[in-house]
Amino acid sequence: MSNNLTFYAKKFSSLGVNRSRGIAPHKPILVLSVINLFERDLIVRNQIFLSPELVVTFLKYWHQLGSNSHNADIAMPFFHLTGDKFWHLKAKPGFESVISSKVKLRSVRALRELIQYAYLDDELFELLRDDIARKSLINIIVESWFPEKKKQVQQLLKIDSFKEFQDRLREQGGAVYKVEDLQDEAKSIVRDAAFRRVVISVYEYHCAFCGLQLINSLNQNILDGAHIKPFAEFYDDRIDNGISLCKNHHWAFDRGWFTIDHNYTILVSNDLREESPNAKPIRDFQGNHILLPVQEQYHPRMEALRWHRENVFNLSDPLF
Repeated sequence: MSNNLTFYAKKFSSLGVNRSRGIAPHKPILVLSVINLFERDLIVRNQIFLSPELVVTFLKYWHQLGSNSHNADIAMPFFHLTGDKFWHLKAKPGFESVISSKVKLRSVRALRELIQYAYLDDELFELLRDDIARKSLINIIVESWFPEKKKQVQQLLKIDSFKEFQDRLREQGGAVYKVEDLQDEAKSIVRDAAFRRVVISVYEYHCAFCGLQLINSLNQNILDGAHIKPFAEFYDDRIDNGISLCKNHHWAFDRGWFTIDHNYTILVSNDLREESPNAKPIRDFQGNHILLPVQEQYHPRMEALRWHRENVFNLSDPLF
C-alpha cells in the first residue's frame, strides 16, 4: 500500500460511530455508498451531493447491512463524517457561518437548504478514482465493519437501485401516494427525481411545448417532469399526470400562462406582455400541438388537463 492508501485504510477502519445501542453503521454505509457511485462513474468531480442516486444507494446498503436498533437516516452521517477529518462540507453562499459555528444539521431538509455538497481530501478523491485503490478501500470497509457479509456487498455493488426504481415506476405507470408515504424526506428525494426522469425520458428529452432539447456531456438537461395536477395537493405521480417542459415553460404552465386543450393544442393566456427578440414568443405557440410520447399510455391524462384548464388557466381572458 502507498502511504496515502494506508492512511485512509486506517481512517475507514476506525470511523467514529455511535455505540450506545450497538454499532450504528451509518458512516461505513455512507462511505460504501459514495464509493459505489465512484464505481459507476457518477462522481467525476470532488463534489458529493445529497442526490437521489446517493440516497437510494445508501438505502440499498442499509437494507442489507444496517442495524435494527437504528433508523436509516442519511442526514446523520452526511453531516457527522466531518468529524473523521477527510469529509468536508461546502456551505451555500450566505450560510458559511453555519459550518464554522458547528451547528448540528439533523435533517435532510436542513442539509439541502444550507449545504451545496460534501467533498473529500484531494488525496482520497484521487485514490477513489483509481480502480485498484478503490477496491482496496472497499475491502477495508467490509473487513472492518461487515466481515460476515462480503458476498452481499459484492452483489450490491452491481445493482443500480435508482434505475430499478425508475423502471418499476415506468412499468406501473407511476403511483399515487398517501400522506403517510411522504414523511421520509430522503425517500421523497428519490421519488421526485424518479418521476422527473421517467417523464422526460418518455418525451425523449424534449420540451413538449417548444421542442427544446439541450443535453451536456454528463447527460444533464434543463427539462422538468412537470405535474399537471400539483403533487402538493393530489400526491399524483402517475406518468400521465406529467409533462416534459423546459424551465421557462414549466414556470409558465404552473402559473396558467398557457394550458392544453382536449386535443393537445396549446391555449395561451391573453394577459401577457412579452418581448422576445431572440426566441419565439409564447403567444406564437397558440394553436400548436404539443409534442407527445410515442406510447399513448403516457399521453397527458384528459381529466388532469381539464383540471388545469379549469383551476389554473385564466379562463376569463379572451384567447388569441
